[in-house]
Amino acid sequence: MSGQSDAFLAHTATGLTTLCRAWAIVRVDGTTFGFTDHDRALSFDGITFSAETGLSASALAQSTGLSVDNTEALGALSDAAIREDEIEAGRFDGAEVRAWLVNWADPDVRWLQFRGTIGELRRAGGAFHAELRGLTEALNRPLGRIYQKPCTAVLGDGNCRFDLTQPGYRFEGPADRITDGRVFEWDDLAGFEPAWFQRGRLDVMDGAAAGLWGMIKHDVFDGTVRRIELWEPVRGPVGLSDSLRLTTGCDKRFETCRLKFNNLVNFQGFPDLPSDDWVMAYPKSSGPNSGGSLR
Repeated sequence: MSGQSDAFLAHTATGLTTLCRAWAIVRVDGTTFGFTDHDRALSFDGITFSAETGLSASALAQSTGLSVDNTEALGALSDAAIREDEIEAGRFDGAEVRAWLVNWADPDVRWLQFRGTIGELRRAGGAFHAELRGLTEALNRPLGRIYQKPCTAVLGDGNCRFDLTQPGYRFEGPADRITDGRVFEWDDLAGFEPAWFQRGRLDVMDGAAAGLWGMIKHDVFDGTVRRIELWEPVRGPVGLSDSLRLTTGCDKRFETCRLKFNNLVNFQGFPDLPSDDWVMAYPKSSGPNSGGSLR
């Protein structure tokens, strides 16, 4: 079978095997966890695979072609391994997962059976259920450009090419008041127009919620107090001493790209596309039909 070494095939051919499963989870922030269903810990690839987590996995479904490989990992929540508050904070979202069949008597004899990412992660009854998605999952995503009036680029990405580190487009500092991890207020945050950060992003730079972020729903400035409201609360405790970073937002309009960012050369929309009522138009014998500019 694909990926199986001669030593692994020779071991399975004996008819009396010493095999177990091992999983490694690497979060986006680089934190690594190792688990095994063996009764003793294993070590290889610089990772220690703990045997005290109660982690198990259902059968791995693999197929040829471009079909998606899926499996599911089940485990009890443990303070020493995967904590419930970290799942709630979204720190395991998109984490890389690798799964091996390992000869526990000789860990160098192993087969990398699965590699992918964590998809849906849910909690129930003191345990977690993690859907594991194979590498071919990325092939299910739509590709190509969309013909629409608004810009299709993400502000600051490779298509937009706008440098968000320029002065005037970011602010860093602690908030004066925080309500439910969703509303943040500053008493002296002037120098930015009202709604300047709307549709932008708030990042937590340090503290217990470091690395978490939220999208900005409203940015209201009354001349004294600036009030930033997120679409959803930050999924972690944010303190008044924690540094926050506000990044300006973009509403994807042609005029915003030209006036706010001076980045019209990289605009990825089609502002002159006719609207739906133009598609439904029909010729008539009376009235002008000049064919003039749509703008």
